[in-house]
Amino acid sequence: MNSPKKLVLLGATGSIGDSTLRVLRKHPDKIKLVGVSANKQAEKLLKIAEEFDVPHACLTHAPEQNISVPRCTQLNTGSKSLEELAALDQADIVVVAVVGAVGLLPTLSALKAGKDIVLANKESLVMGGNIITDAAKKYGAKIIPADSEHNAVFQCINGQPHRAIESIVLTASGGPFREFPINNLANVSIEQALHHPNWSMGKKITIDSATMSNKGLELIEARWLFDVDPDQLEVVIHPPSIVHGIVRFVDGCCLAQMAPPSMTFAMQNAILFPDRHEAVEPSLDFSQPLDLCFTPPSLERYPCLRLAQDALEQGKSAPLVFNAANEVAVDAFLMNRIGFLDISRIIECTLNDSDYIYTHSIDDLLEHDTSSRIIASRHIERIA
Repeated sequence: MNSPKKLVLLGATGSIGDSTLRVLRKHPDKIKLVGVSANKQAEKLLKIAEEFDVPHACLTHAPEQNISVPRCTQLNTGSKSLEELAALDQADIVVVAVVGAVGLLPTLSALKAGKDIVLANKESLVMGGNIITDAAKKYGAKIIPADSEHNAVFQCINGQPHRAIESIVLTASGGPFREFPINNLANVSIEQALHHPNWSMGKKITIDSATMSNKGLELIEARWLFDVDPDQLEVVIHPPSIVHGIVRFVDGCCLAQMAPPSMTFAMQNAILFPDRHEAVEPSLDFSQPLDLCFTPPSLERYPCLRLAQDALEQGKSAPLVFNAANEVAVDAFLMNRIGFLDISRIIECTLNDSDYIYTHSIDDLLEHDTSSRIIASRHIERIA
């Protein structure tokens, strides 16, 4: 009998973390949790540490009040502690499920330590795709995608030679405003934007789904994960979120991956790869009608998707600028400082006001990320 994989979970208290923990509860004999991290949710993190008897925990922000740490757990704080946890000696695999640009450095830290990565942080590849993929090759580590769309493509390719791939199709639900009158989008509320029809996710990702920035970021991520050109990547609207990804091969055949809209399927596949075991949740019921409708997205309805595609075509650091501006704009929207359509305006203005660089320096990338956020913040001040 094989010993359990030792796993570090970065972002244990978020929605992806919740799905990962459900997989661990289903397969305790196959996975052992040895490290967990959170941003600020100290109590939830320590409950997880106690439940799974986790020896190492990390909070990127120190708690504001005294907390009770389980005897079995050593708790560290600060962003450097997150990078150290990602490179934990006893870990076999690291799940990167933190949200936003904060995922870049711990992802790189884990790869440099030779750890296989289950990547649910798309911003790492969006910001530094060349640096991340080069590090994986140099240190002999695997990057296994955990996003439902990328994991679907990963399963469809399944050892096929790269030359056999003609294109990759990522599906999108279309979010809560797929059929919303375009003229009314300027007036949507935060509550409306946070009401996703299919998925239960964190606030930032839910807003990204509503604007389809999320799908734009996924296109950029797919370019690096699967080493394809921008013109080999497509997006289609598929409201039920049953088909998660499609690979079109040069012989005209298409392979699609299907599962119910729950992250437990993708997370289990990524963590236990290459093995397959009993699922956390029921599979699809083919005795009932299934909606397999696909339509192209409207770039008028989803200007953030168009801007992400433009950034992907532009190359260099344009995707980094897109991501930085989007994070700042979404944060401002959630604080009710700007309107829903202002998110795309902030991104476009920031892209127009930025110079793009190509670098292998992580310090240059982080400096460029900071300057992009300053530009975006200035545009927000002007609008607000």
